Amino acid sequence: MNITTESSQELWHDIQEPGAYEWWYFDAEDRESGLSLVLIWFSGFPFSPYYTTHYENWKNQLTSELPLASDYAGFSFQLYENGVETLNFIREGGADLFESSRTDIGVRFEKNRFSFNPLTDEYTLDIDFVFPARRKALKASLLFKACQRVVYEKKDSNNHGEVPLHQWLLSVPKADVQGSISITEQQSGKLRTIPVRAIGYHDHNFGAVPMQEYISRWYWGRAFSDAFDLIYYAIYFRSNEYQPLTLLLLHDNERETATIYDTVKICESNFRKGFFSPRHSMNLALKEDRVFLEIHNDRVLDAGPFYLRFSSEISLQVDGRNIEGIRGISEFLDPVRLQSKFMRFFTRSRIWRDGECSVMYKTYNGFKRFIDWNNR
Repeated sequence: MNITTESSQELWHDIQEPGAYEWWYFDAEDRESGLSLVLIWFSGFPFSPYYTTHYENWKNQLTSELPLASDYAGFSFQLYENGVETLNFIREGGADLFESSRTDIGVRFEKNRFSFNPLTDEYTLDIDFVFPARRKALKASLLFKACQRVVYEKKDSNNHGEVPLHQWLLSVPKADVQGSISITEQQSGKLRTIPVRAIGYHDHNFGAVPMQEYISRWYWGRAFSDAFDLIYYAIYFRSNEYQPLTLLLLHDNERETATIYDTVKICESNFRKGFFSPRHSMNLALKEDRVFLEIHNDRVLDAGPFYLRFSSEISLQVDGRNIEGIRGISEFLDPVRLQSKFMRFFTRSRIWRDGECSVMYKTYNGFKRFIDWNNR
């Protein structure tokens, strides 16, 4: 796993290896209003049960048709209010739904797109989708203006650098986000408009082989406070001979300086596991000579057979200063669970695959519609 901040790496790589993936991630959070949202564009949706099944059939020589990223593009939009899911939309389809460029930063999936203006260092996100299973339609216009960038690069030294191609681009550690979201109830025509004034984050990941063949578990999180902003990242590999990759970025908001620690020691504790959630650590401790960071994943925003998204409480000690009460977004991923055919059955309940009819998808969203109606 390589890490970079080189902006040219944000361009679409159009990786052709079977099982490859690439995604562009944006999130925004307004702690005053309790609003948070996550948007992701995919070229090669790595968490798709359809893509995983195709890859395994090809690898086991049950089909000669290559499992290509271009056949499994996708887009997801999650909206949370006061720690409760308002909308969870995941749509997947073939190459005809996806568009990008090898020369300009930007991606389109159906009517959902983002573009980048290098002159103003701004990303424009235009969202427009219909969610029939939840009887809603959503439109949003968001402007992500970068207010922090860093310069950093690290090559994976495991096995003398002879490792599968995986890369994390730490693109925008912090952004000012403004815009609005409009949600229409299709049956009643009722329109709700949500103003967005938030702090955001943006990164980019890609890999040339399925992550479940290479990565054991993956922790990531980010948080903003008056004194410090922080991003942490920790990946454990399936090979016991490979050392974990860890990183902690601290931005001192008083001095306007950023420091990256890439020899951080991480300690997991208070493990939990559920039927639909993988075994994970509720508490993490990251240690370096000058820094001690504690993360407590105290509120689940979203859960699936292979991942968890949290609103987390964070405490930080740096150079003798103790900073409490920081909150942020954290995620945990267990790619190995993607190999479970049993769990794949349930994952289908979240994903609207173009041209596929899924009883699980209809049942799950019917249940969610009932909850929405009951909570009015």
